[in-house]
Amino acid sequence: MITTKDLTKVYRSRGREITALDGVDLHVREGEVYGVVGRSGAGKSTLIRCVNLLERPSSGTVTVDGQDLTALAGRGPRAGAALRQARTRIGMVFQHFNLLSSRTVQDNVELPLEILGVSGRERGRKALELLDLVGLADRARAYPAQLSGGQKQRVGIARALAGDPKVLLSDEATSALDPETTRSILQLLRDLNRQLGLTVLLITHEMDVVKAVCDSAALMKGGRITESGTVPELLATPGSELARELFPVGGEPSGEDRTVVDVTFHGEAATRPVISQLSRTYNIDISILGAAMDTVAGRQVGRMRIELPGRFEENVVPIGFLREQGLQVDVATAADPAPATELVKEGAK
Repeated sequence: MITTKDLTKVYRSRGREITALDGVDLHVREGEVYGVVGRSGAGKSTLIRCVNLLERPSSGTVTVDGQDLTALAGRGPRAGAALRQARTRIGMVFQHFNLLSSRTVQDNVELPLEILGVSGRERGRKALELLDLVGLADRARAYPAQLSGGQKQRVGIARALAGDPKVLLSDEATSALDPETTRSILQLLRDLNRQLGLTVLLITHEMDVVKAVCDSAALMKGGRITESGTVPELLATPGSELARELFPVGGEPSGEDRTVVDVTFHGEAATRPVISQLSRTYNIDISILGAAMDTVAGRQVGRMRIELPGRFEENVVPIGFLREQGLQVDVATAADPAPATELVKEGAK
């Protein structure tokens, strides 16, 4: 549904060049909720603004619903008719709501329809329908100043849906909200994704957003995507930085002759007593240094950091046992880490 290829954006200021996007390749499948995460300055907001060409890329292509938007952009600073028409299929929700204080809630939702030339009666019908969809039917005549932050964001979402878009872009839409309101807005976005078949691209710096609603995710650093995939794939990828950020676990070994292992549980393995089985099978004492468990995309997922007695080479077989149970296992510390991969493969045979 959304594809960018070798997308680059360079800003020029006072004789200097600042590269905000550096060859970004992104693929968002139809009907999924896709999260792009990263620290401030990573290029996330520039990326989402390039997707609907609010920012013109310096090079590369942006394709939405099979249409190359960069080919429609032209050379001038203003969007042509073809690009404006294509944008009607792309809704956008902003961090700071961007509501007009002089207009009622209903009038704010009607604004894009007014710009499109929709008749007054049809605009009113559509706006009320959308406000009902986001749970604000009773606030149609209120003004933005009379609303809470969460209600304002719901109005922003209703307005973004006015043109019946196939794609919804969300630029840090929950970062200004309290945790409880954030959860309600994320649930609304997931409900809209399912009810309307919307493809949702979320920009966020909050890992909890990815855990709550995202089917797939990408990590941005320095204008580049360094990791991407479905959330279950990322959790099953050895050494995944996103997986570590989603489920951070800590803990240091209690002594030199100890092996610390990070174990990721997902699928059926998340409900099995694998660690206790390991302890009974090999008659070893296992210390749990840290653990995190949550539900991701409707599936229970967890990470645990455990300590095994003895050096790495003494624990090759127990580590192989964990992998045979369908767990992702990463050795966090080992006395001789260089041959660790080969030793574990040998022990698992």
